Amino acid sequence: MAYFEPMPDRLRDDEPAALRATATRCRAAYGVKDSVRDVLPAAVTEPFLEALDRLIRELNRELDRSRG
Repeated sequence: MAYFEPMPDRLRDDEPAALRATATRCRAAYGVKDSVRDVLPAAVTEPFLEALDRLIRELNRELDRSRG
């Protein structure tokens, strides 16, 4: 819980550069070892994972657009 506690505020309030870091940090909780999936049900973890992946893809698209 301590790992995820600051994330809602960060996901809502961070600037785009910091938002990428926050999303990546949240995504890291789904690692091969010590995954959040090991302690929480799929009904909770999978929708959050899908939302994180969409956010990261959108941030990557925006970065690509800004580069030219």
